[in-house]
Amino acid sequence: MTAQDYRAYILPESYDRVGKSHGLDPVTYSQPVLATPQAIALKEEWARLQDAPYIGVTHDGTAETGLFDLADEGFDVALAVSAMEAMLATLRPQEKAAAMKPIDHRNWRGWYNPELVFNTEGVRLEHLGPASRDCFWDLLAACTSARGFQKIRRLMKANLFLGELYDLTTIMNEWSYHFEIFGTPSVTEPWGWHIYGHHVGFNVFILGRQMVISPTFMGTEPNEVVLRSGETFCMFKEEEAQGLALMRSLPPPLQERATLYKEMEDPALPQWRFNFADQRHLGGAFQDNRIVPLEGVCAAEFDPAQRQALMDLCETFHIHWPDGPRKARLQQIEAHLDRTYFSWIGGHGPDDPFYYHIHSPVVMLEFDHHSGMWLGNEAPAKFHIHVISRIPNGNDYGKAFLAAHQQRASR
Repeated sequence: MTAQDYRAYILPESYDRVGKSHGLDPVTYSQPVLATPQAIALKEEWARLQDAPYIGVTHDGTAETGLFDLADEGFDVALAVSAMEAMLATLRPQEKAAAMKPIDHRNWRGWYNPELVFNTEGVRLEHLGPASRDCFWDLLAACTSARGFQKIRRLMKANLFLGELYDLTTIMNEWSYHFEIFGTPSVTEPWGWHIYGHHVGFNVFILGRQMVISPTFMGTEPNEVVLRSGETFCMFKEEEAQGLALMRSLPPPLQERATLYKEMEDPALPQWRFNFADQRHLGGAFQDNRIVPLEGVCAAEFDPAQRQALMDLCETFHIHWPDGPRKARLQQIEAHLDRTYFSWIGGHGPDDPFYYHIHSPVVMLEFDHHSGMWLGNEAPAKFHIHVISRIPNGNDYGKAFLAAHQQRASR
C-alpha cells in the first residue's frame, strides 16, 4: 500500500465510533457526540449564523448589486413540477406536513454535512417508503443533467460504502439525508427543495424556466468506492486533475502569487483560515454571510489557454446543472472572468494534497483534500475530498432571483 491508499487508514474495531456504534440508529449514535462541549458550541454558533439576516458571501461585507437578472434559461420546469407533485402524492399527511415549508423559510440555510443528526427538520429519506424514494430519483433527474444525476446518486452511494466498510449502514447509507420542500411546485411561482446529510448539501431553487443549484457541498471519504453490490467508481477525479493541470500550467511567477501557503497545515495559516469542521474551506455550512477576501492571481493575467482551462474547470463544478441553466451560468461566470481570482494552498506535485479556490463576483468554488474523519490519516490525503460551490453577492438559494420576482410582482 502507498501513502495514498485509504485502506492503510481504516479505523480498527476498538475505535469507539466503530465498535460501540454497531446497530445504532442515527439519532442514538449522534446523542453522545452532540452532548460534547465542542459540538454544543458548534451548534450554537450555527444557530447564530443561520438567524443573521441574509446578505450572501461577499469580499468586503457589502453585496454587489445588479449581477443577477431574471431570464428564460430553458429549464424544463413542467417536468420538475410533475416529479415533485408525484413525490408529494406518495407522502403520508404527517410526512408532507414535516417536509413542506414556505418559500422564504429559515430552514433553507439549515443544511449541514456531517453524518451526525444535528436536527430533525424535514423528513429523512431513509424513513420514506419505496414509492417516495423512487419518486425522489425522478425529481433529482428532472432537476439535474444526466451526468449530474449520476454524480449525486453516486455521492449518496459513497455514503453507503462507508457504512459497509464499518458495518454501520444503519448510520450511513444511501438514504441518510434530510429532505425539505420550499414553496408550492409551480411553473411560474418560486419553489425549491434540498437534501442534506453526510457529504451532501444540495439546494435547488426554481423560478419558471430559470433555476439555481447553490450552495452545494459534495464529498467522499474515501473517493474510491467498491460497493458490496459490485458497483465501483471514483469521485472528483476531474476536479482534482483539472485544478492541478491549471496550476501547473501557470508560469512560476503566477504560481508563486497564486500560492497562499505552501503547506496544507502551514504554521502561518491564520486562525480564520482553518477550523476543525471545514478545514481550509471558507464556504461550508452556515457560512452564508462570510466575508471572503479576493486572493491569489487574477485570471486577467492568464493566457487564452489558461482562461479556457479555468472555464472548463468551472463547468466541471457545474456539471450537475441542467443544460440550459448551466449554459447561462457559464456565460455569467465568463462575463466576470477578468474579475476572477485563483488561489492555492499546498504543493502541486503529482502526489501532493492541495486546496484551490476560484472567486469572482458571481462564483466561489473550493476543492480540498482533507485529513481523516472516518479514516485515520492525520494529514490531508487525496482519498478524502470536499468540494463546495456558492454564488456570492446574494444568489445562494436563488435569493436574488426571489427578491427580483417579488419586486416585479409588487409593481
